[in-house]
Amino acid sequence: MLTAIGLMSGTSLDGVDAAIVRTDGERIAAFGPALSLPYGAALRQRARKILDRAPTLHPDDPELKAVEHEITRHHIDAVRQVRALVPDIDLIGFHGQTILHAPQRRLTWQTGDAALLSRATGLAVVHDFRSADVAAGGEGAPLVPWFHAALLHDVPGPVAVLNIGGVANVTLVGADGSIHACDTGPGNALLDDWAFRHTGTACDVDGRLARAGTVNRAMVAQLLADPYFARPAPKSLDRQTFAAALGLVSTCSPADGAATLAAFTIEAIRRTPLPVRPTRWYVCGGGRHNPVLMQGLRAALGTPVGTVDELGWNGDALEAQCFGFLAARSLRGLPLSAPTITGGPENLSGGRLTCAGLSVPSWISTVMEK
Repeated sequence: MLTAIGLMSGTSLDGVDAAIVRTDGERIAAFGPALSLPYGAALRQRARKILDRAPTLHPDDPELKAVEHEITRHHIDAVRQVRALVPDIDLIGFHGQTILHAPQRRLTWQTGDAALLSRATGLAVVHDFRSADVAAGGEGAPLVPWFHAALLHDVPGPVAVLNIGGVANVTLVGADGSIHACDTGPGNALLDDWAFRHTGTACDVDGRLARAGTVNRAMVAQLLADPYFARPAPKSLDRQTFAAALGLVSTCSPADGAATLAAFTIEAIRRTPLPVRPTRWYVCGGGRHNPVLMQGLRAALGTPVGTVDELGWNGDALEAQCFGFLAARSLRGLPLSAPTITGGPENLSGGRLTCAGLSVPSWISTVMEK
């Protein structure tokens, strides 16, 4: 068993989550402390502008490099804070900040300086989790299903775990233990951007804006006509895939626009092409804190909908824990993706190991040889 710090900075651009997990990449022995280190408003805005420029951005762009450095320093601070609570750490699983995800172009881009992170912490870092699957023709996302399945080992299926981050994704674990997954559509990203534009807050706190509005059903139908929703699973999205939705709802009042965007997220989830109907849905990610989304899902899905916290999981730390788990899987050469998860041609491992300024610890060599 390895003790790993998993790091996640999601498409909501809200900051860095760090969490400790004790695992061999198949089983989970224990969880340790977790924390969130928010991005400041200025960094969040700079990162948001990078997303807008990403399709034409050169890797050596000075602003990109400056933002990458600041984001990496944020990750270093998060590691130091959580390591102060549990000093004995074997490695770091570092997802980085996704700035572009375009698997149809065989491209996925997570920014973050793994070498700097390794030098600053003195720890081995596993990173670049998605590229191998994308290069092989897979979607490169979502990557959390192996972790969800490990956590659900004693929960009767079929059961779904729905992560509502900037993009929403679902894991279905069948009664036979089979795993199916895909991105469902927008999660919080559109609603966050809309709320910031109209209220100056980073999200629609407690769903107050959306609750005060009326859904424009014609606009929701227009958004759902996008070809993405006719595609079978597995499939995945970039945070900016549906950015044009903000223009479509621009004629709405702030409240009506929020209500319409929330309804879009909910209906996209309802239409997710799963092979069997889950008997229960468990929600994680920031979206589970939005009562409008949760109430809407309960009404739309017609199946019990709860939160992963009901299972005893830490719904705010789950993705960070996952990348500690995936770091251990990567070292052992275990699959990070699969045909029913990312659509790749076979079960593929992935991730890259960086030990900048360090000799590769002998235990890592031993683990990788097994």
